[in-house]
Amino acid sequence: MKIYGLKNCDSCRKAKKALGAELHDVRDQPLSIEQLQRFYDAFGKVLLNTRSTTWRGLDDEERKEEPLALLQKYPALMKRPVIEKGNELLAGWDRDVLARLRG
Repeated sequence: MKIYGLKNCDSCRKAKKALGAELHDVRDQPLSIEQLQRFYDAFGKVLLNTRSTTWRGLDDEERKEEPLALLQKYPALMKRPVIEKGNELLAGWDRDVLARLRG
């Protein structure tokens, strides 16, 4: 199992602690376009966190860019955490995600 997110993100830290999984910090080790495409195929526009402070700091022109280009340029825009368990991908950290991982 692997967690993709940010080491200073509260949700990512909670997921790491609860699951005992490795955290891949997407700022320190940027994701490849193939990885981002796989995540985007799984989650669609949900992968782009439009509630983040990073999103609010973008101008209108930047917000019109393709989601994968934005995620490459601004890794903090990714919905966090993305959890990979085998071939399954889950986004976010809540009771439903935890139940699916344990069930």
